[in-house]
Amino acid sequence: MLGSIEGPHDVKRLAAGELPRLAGEIRDLLVDSCARFGGHLGPNLGVVELTIAVHRVFDSPRDPVIWDTGHQAYVHKLLTGRAAGFDALKQEGGLSGYPSRAESEHDFVENSHASTALSYADGLAKAFKLRGERDRTVVAVIGDGALTGGMAWEALNNIAAVKDLPVVIVVNDNGRSYSPTIGGLASHLSSLRVDRRYEDVLEFVKDKLGNVPVLYDALHGFKKGVKDVIAPQAMFEDLGLKYVGPIDGHDEQAMEAALRKARGFRGPVIVHALTQKGRGYSPAENHDEDQFHSPGAFDRATGAEKPKGRIWTDVFSDELVRLGKEREDVVAITAAMLHPTGLARFADAFPDRTYDVGIAEQHALTSAAGLAMGGLHPVVAVYATFLNRAFDQLLMDVALHRLPVTVVLDRAGVTGDDGASHNGMWDLSLLQIVPGLRIAVPRDGDRLTELLREAVDVTDGPTVLRFPKGPVAETAEPVRKLGGMDVLREPGTDDPDVLLVGVGPMAHACLEAATLLDAQGITATVVDPRWVKPLDEALVGAATGRRLVAVVEDNGRVGGVGDAVSRLLRDADVDVPVRTFGIPQHFLDHAKRAVILSRIGLTGQDLARQITEAVARRASPVVSPS
Repeated sequence: MLGSIEGPHDVKRLAAGELPRLAGEIRDLLVDSCARFGGHLGPNLGVVELTIAVHRVFDSPRDPVIWDTGHQAYVHKLLTGRAAGFDALKQEGGLSGYPSRAESEHDFVENSHASTALSYADGLAKAFKLRGERDRTVVAVIGDGALTGGMAWEALNNIAAVKDLPVVIVVNDNGRSYSPTIGGLASHLSSLRVDRRYEDVLEFVKDKLGNVPVLYDALHGFKKGVKDVIAPQAMFEDLGLKYVGPIDGHDEQAMEAALRKARGFRGPVIVHALTQKGRGYSPAENHDEDQFHSPGAFDRATGAEKPKGRIWTDVFSDELVRLGKEREDVVAITAAMLHPTGLARFADAFPDRTYDVGIAEQHALTSAAGLAMGGLHPVVAVYATFLNRAFDQLLMDVALHRLPVTVVLDRAGVTGDDGASHNGMWDLSLLQIVPGLRIAVPRDGDRLTELLREAVDVTDGPTVLRFPKGPVAETAEPVRKLGGMDVLREPGTDDPDVLLVGVGPMAHACLEAATLLDAQGITATVVDPRWVKPLDEALVGAATGRRLVAVVEDNGRVGGVGDAVSRLLRDADVDVPVRTFGIPQHFLDHAKRAVILSRIGLTGQDLARQITEAVARRASPVVSPS
């Protein structure tokens, strides 16, 4: 049946009795695809019936459907004609793991950062209204975890202010973002799920009203009685939003009835759907940590994930626990990503010193500022791409006050599979402008533990530690120290041609390049700065007299470490050419990290070729035009 679905029109023509079969086929395909390569399985298993109902009621793409976050849009992709490409999900040249405007007219927003869909919906609906397109409805499907983000509530406040704005907000309430959703709203919704009175009312409605969901007018007589006790409608209606629910999100017919009612209102409406993350696949349903939120490749029969080996996150996690045992002032903060950022082990050991603030990176940083003002040393662990959302707080709330806060950036640099929005390629550029901030970049696991300890020892300002996704790099021991830097390779000459500055993990590519350069008769010294802000003054002496200084970083080329090295040398009146090798300033298509690094010229072989050409150009005599 799924193979015959070329778009939402095919979903609409199916009889109600055929929909359970369609839902079953979708779940089978989701499990099969994610078992091969990994992916966001749990969230999508939970929205199968909900997504079918959305596409049977609304007319995508005329009615835009926006997903928050986009990792729960796999079913949407299948129902908009992309089932044939699912065997290459998240693979190079295949389907993206998030909505993609390049893939389909049904994908309005490439939305992988949470809590933004309602703002998009607000703007789109206002645009349609101004253009006179009053027959269009904007649908925003937002997970309950995304409602922990302040931006979502800013949008709700504005949406509610326009009473005739046709926006239908579907709250996918599964009690989880990654791990169980955190915060007061989550507690309120959670209490609803386990309230016997809610179950009694659902049964009453099914018996008396023919399986119609609990709508805002269906049980009008209950409005000031049972319904206000069991449903969070008062919270939304106080904002001026009509409320539909709660509804069994796995009852497709109930979801359709609720969505049709909401669409007919022609104003802002909340449709509250209760769903189960990982629905229909028992290993996901029974997975306590995150219901298979985003597993790697796994065995379909058992759900057992294939071994990943030791990754960077594991090294950080273990060392933070050791630090926690040594220092009672060390506390940890996460933004709804306790397990992905490696803080779960710290939380197990020190539950009273671990704070999950929900999907609220801005709050995380300013709360960390308060903790530091109170005499503690907070360690805030987030993905590098999500630090962008809290830059102002890091700048004005932490750095301005010279507070000892350590920010640990996981998934820094090229991450690959999750596409443009998840590459952590901005942080080394953004953070260069923050006064008093120190930035450390480890090249291997030993340096990670070493630099984490150095970072939390800083008492007069913030520090940042960044490392990439994936297996931890092979240990590269220094041959000697140069100031605070590590010299990793020295040629057998006092006057080498090239100074290679390898930032963190890129030091390994520099070592490979130096060996290849040696074969070309070009001598090279390789140094790892360890701390890239501020740069060590010893770098000035190391660069003096070289034919070329090459800086290699896993960050955007503009404004990063390469530019900082150039500025340091200019300020010291060292006249030596500096080349920066990094990530080009454009959004990268998804592929494996190694593939992308090769594509953008950040392998040892690519570096050796480019540096050989650069040295050769500088050795050639300049010929004046005749």
